[in-house]
Amino acid sequence: MTQKQKNLVGGISLLGLAGLICKVVGVMYRIPLASGIGAQGIGIYQQVFPSYNLMLTISSAGIPVAISRMVAGYVAQRDVRNAQRVFRVSLILLTVLGVVMTGLMLLFSGSLARGVGTPEARLSFMSIAPSLFLVCVMSAFRGEMQGRRRMAPTAVSQLIEQVGKVFIALPMANHMFAQGRDVLDASARGAAGALLGTSIAEGAALLFMMGCHFLSGSELKTIVQDESRRPVSYKKLALQVVAISIPISIGGCIVPLANTIDSYMLKNLMSRWMPDEEALVRYGIYSGLVLPLINVPTAVAMAMSINLVPAVSTGVALNDQEHVKRESATGLRLASLIGLPCSVGMSMLAEPILAALYLGGGRYTPEQIRLGGELLTFSALTIVLFTQVQATSGILQGVKKHRIPMYTLVAGVLCKVTLNYILVNIPGVDIHGAPFASLLCYTVSMVPNLYYVAKYTGLRLSVGDLLIRPGIATAVMAAAVFALEKLWGRQAVGESLIKLLAVIAAAVAVYFAAALWTGAVKKTDLPRRLRRFARE
Repeated sequence: MTQKQKNLVGGISLLGLAGLICKVVGVMYRIPLASGIGAQGIGIYQQVFPSYNLMLTISSAGIPVAISRMVAGYVAQRDVRNAQRVFRVSLILLTVLGVVMTGLMLLFSGSLARGVGTPEARLSFMSIAPSLFLVCVMSAFRGEMQGRRRMAPTAVSQLIEQVGKVFIALPMANHMFAQGRDVLDASARGAAGALLGTSIAEGAALLFMMGCHFLSGSELKTIVQDESRRPVSYKKLALQVVAISIPISIGGCIVPLANTIDSYMLKNLMSRWMPDEEALVRYGIYSGLVLPLINVPTAVAMAMSINLVPAVSTGVALNDQEHVKRESATGLRLASLIGLPCSVGMSMLAEPILAALYLGGGRYTPEQIRLGGELLTFSALTIVLFTQVQATSGILQGVKKHRIPMYTLVAGVLCKVTLNYILVNIPGVDIHGAPFASLLCYTVSMVPNLYYVAKYTGLRLSVGDLLIRPGIATAVMAAAVFALEKLWGRQAVGESLIKLLAVIAAAVAVYFAAALWTGAVKKTDLPRRLRRFARE
């Protein structure tokens, strides 16, 4: 494995581990939050987040990728001067965008709350608004660090965000919930408290990133500036950043846009033939209990996408096609290696996981947990699709084909919205239609992405690496999970957190051993002391 490959795997490992920890902490945070503010409260919380994520994506998703790509290219060419100028102009752009987006959310908070069908959500929209400014500014620092292949600051800042939620947002949610006049008012206040605490945590993460940026500035001085490269004007750099970021932002906002449409569509569709309170509860279970669990393994996919952009861009900048192929192949292989077992394992253990996490709090009935288990069984299958969509999107952005992931996601989301409207409108299907719509969305996006990755990188897709070897290892893991569930009983696994964790630990161990045996995990993926157990 070359040093650059080690950097890619190491970067994915670092951000992936941090992201995984963050998602686990986030799920652990959701358990007392969901228990504290109830199903209606978590429903309001989840109605607000999609609109926030959409506005955040519009304002900041593309520019950090542009920064990462441009900084990586300039540093590879020993042009430190222009790398620094890219950061400065991007920081200004993101600061302005953050101010505008925060102002818009504050100004239209009432309209947004009425749009999702819950006027009581207005305070929640106002509470999360400051995060738009804070995260926009932080994105500039993250993009610059990632372009220099420094992933640790981003990883630590993500941990600060999540820890802040536990120690700031959760107490604020409980305090504000207690001030409510009735159940709905208390739920709305509790959701607003959690979101205000989130804004405060984002502020702490921004301060950390600023400190890391200024303390690490001396590293660039060790690179000898190539004086033959002339300074690029700030205006030209700004135009380049915008030109790169606009299609990426449009592509990046497709999924948040779909989630925002869900927040407006799903409850309102169900409310046509069931009470508003029941519709809000069903939406809350799907979006507040099920989707956060799916987001735990997808954190690794997000880290992979972030790392692939500068990794592939470096090869493009140096006109090294073999480097591009190598990094792309590694990214796609790791996507399957992670996505397949997570999809199958979570699908098999859906109801026991939800029962172990949420049933004991008293806020959710066994019927509601059963509903969540049914939804998670099918929703978990999107994990493997999402990991490939993220990996292929990162590769295509790295080879300067950033419009393609945008177009494929648009096609996927249009299919998702159409199927949602058809299925959720059917009494008896209702919220169960949402997971199937998501499966269709990511399938429609993934298939053409894989085709274009092969076309523009020259990579020949390996069925063995992407499907057969990880598939065999996943099947062995699934057999082990099935055997343990039969031994202890499915209900007993859900009633005992210790048994559930034992099943998960056994599944991980069996999968790792099977992946080593099949060659899905290669020697170069492992630390040196473990390489004797793996194939080449």
